[in-house]
Amino acid sequence: MTPRAETPQVGGSQQQDRDTVIVGWTVYAPAGQPLRTTDQVMVRGVKCQITGEPGDWGRSPFTGTRGPIQFAADRVTG
Repeated sequence: MTPRAETPQVGGSQQQDRDTVIVGWTVYAPAGQPLRTTDQVMVRGVKCQITGEPGDWGRSPFTGTRGPIQFAADRVTG
């Protein structure tokens, strides 16, 4: 899992004396997980919504092993 960051426009209204804003996480789940865009997941104890279509890395052409499922997770608000 890695944080997804957004860098606001320099001098813009969103900058507010900071350079980077964490907007969610990129999560790498074990192969074969049945994930959909309507699912919610817990990331570091925070309920998150899967944003966009989860990506399947498929099989390695060298070893034949399955790669992870990658998806974006954003904090649920409201």
